[in-house]
Amino acid sequence: MDFTISLLRGALGVSSLLAICYLLSANRRAIDWRLVGVGLGMQVLLAVAILKVPLVKKAFDLVASFFVVVLDFTEAGADFVLGSWPDFVQLPGAAEGEVFTVGYIFAFKVLPTIIFFSALSSVLYYLGILQVIIKGFAWVMTKTMRLTGAESLAAAANVFIGQTEAPLVIKPYLEQMSKSEILCLMTGGMATIAGGVFAAYVGFLGGSDPVAKQLFATHLLTASIISAPAAIVAAKMLFPATEQIDLAHQKLDIPRQEVGNNLLDAISRGTTDGLKLAINVGAMLLVFTAFIAMLNYLFINWIGAPTGLNEYVVNQTNGRFEGFNIEYVLGMLFAPLAWLLGVASEDVLLVGQLLGLKTTLNEFFAYAALEGIKDQISYKSLLIATYALCGFANFASIGIQIGGIGAIAPSQRKTLTEFGIKALIGGTVACFLTAAIAGALF
Repeated sequence: MDFTISLLRGALGVSSLLAICYLLSANRRAIDWRLVGVGLGMQVLLAVAILKVPLVKKAFDLVASFFVVVLDFTEAGADFVLGSWPDFVQLPGAAEGEVFTVGYIFAFKVLPTIIFFSALSSVLYYLGILQVIIKGFAWVMTKTMRLTGAESLAAAANVFIGQTEAPLVIKPYLEQMSKSEILCLMTGGMATIAGGVFAAYVGFLGGSDPVAKQLFATHLLTASIISAPAAIVAAKMLFPATEQIDLAHQKLDIPRQEVGNNLLDAISRGTTDGLKLAINVGAMLLVFTAFIAMLNYLFINWIGAPTGLNEYVVNQTNGRFEGFNIEYVLGMLFAPLAWLLGVASEDVLLVGQLLGLKTTLNEFFAYAALEGIKDQISYKSLLIATYALCGFANFASIGIQIGGIGAIAPSQRKTLTEFGIKALIGGTVACFLTAAIAGALF
């Protein structure tokens, strides 16, 4: 009975998300419903295979374990450079024997993962291994969803590399791509995450527990893969292709990029890129956390205290929120969407705030908040949130894509600026479709 209810909730969630795309479509009559059906079918098939079929699940567990091992390698390097950090420390002034948990040291454990994985990805690209995997994924999508080669390559590349690196895979085709293809490229970048931050999320959410790291690695890998066809579905509903596909555009040729003169040069370049990303992530989280703290102070002391809303919120949420703060406001706004994804009714406010934080700020900040509340929500709600947050769909990514893609395809800048909000909506819908389907299977 519970499984039937989960399936019905999942079906309602998927239908509601598709309805949003239909209502916002630029040309509803031109929507290719075969593509929509095939895309959703691929999502469901992949999700069932990965999560329910023992042989496939075992294979994905093995791939996920690779990322867990990568984390161990990273920690070895971080410990050598930064020293080992204890799980517990005695704080000055504390009673003898009283210890406080330091937990997973973000700056010295998570950020180094980004640097190492960026270097590793550069090596895999230099050796041609990453290109083979990308072409394999692209071939499947070209044959099943009747996409152009450029669209398929971009969608496949977004699973493994970032939203600014993936367009480089199709650089020669960018200037000639149609508006529908450009939106597909942008939405794919919004709906998936890069390999470097993927490994960081595994370490961040899993902490020092190898079982937890393995669990989150499997689910994050699943989310990133099955969000690729979801992004195509959302993009093609929001702005359907009206032109006939030229078979010449179905080539799956990946141009050779300058990733280094030799292996050591590739490692150096990857390390430098990873360092820039890690510093950016750390600085961004520092600033966003400070801004959230400032807004919470204003909400609680200037609005909640004089109006009595603080006591109301604390009583209504059984103390889950400290008062009328920004997290509570976002939770109220996104709670209906959280419910549609299959989140338990008692958890919709907490998960809703994560969805709001992810959209308004970024997924890294949302995962940081999830790590802090994962003991307060059910296991199913935790997994649904993990899937829903697994994407770059936020307002900052609009600027990143306009700047990144526009730099290598200047003639497409006007289209990029027109499609910024559409790509954000499409990427968000794709992540939520993945979460709804995964939630239906738990």
